[in-house]
Amino acid sequence: MNEPFWKTTELEAMTPAQWESLCDGCGKCCLSKLEDEDTGDIYWTSVACRLFDAETCRCADYEHRLSRVSDCVGLTPQNVRTIPWLPNTCAYRLVAEGRDLYWWHPLVSGSAETVHEAGISVRGRVSALESDLAEPEDFFAHMLAEEP
Repeated sequence: MNEPFWKTTELEAMTPAQWESLCDGCGKCCLSKLEDEDTGDIYWTSVACRLFDAETCRCADYEHRLSRVSDCVGLTPQNVRTIPWLPNTCAYRLVAEGRDLYWWHPLVSGSAETVHEAGISVRGRVSALESDLAEPEDFFAHMLAEEP
């Protein structure tokens, strides 16, 4: 039996389709994070990017997101190894660390819904969009106690 591509293919060698299919659709990377300038600690919020569709947990304009949102981070094989705020469940992070995908990942389960059914996604947990907040200080009211 053949091993799945994420177990046999380095991130840098994946096709664009393989790379994109690693995204589990959790939406966590689209949440705003706050960083303590003194300690470097990352604090999660329940505030999503202005392009985030909270029902589908997908970007409403994925193709143009990097030009439309100045602080959007496009994931690459190089940066997924260094981004400290990537969720512990993120497939890019797991594969980069040589770990396997979880049972609820769509590539394993065969369904895009299992990430939501397992409670991994941020569906139903977004309290605001960045565009809804007037001041940077407004984000503090949406801080989470831990990674969603």
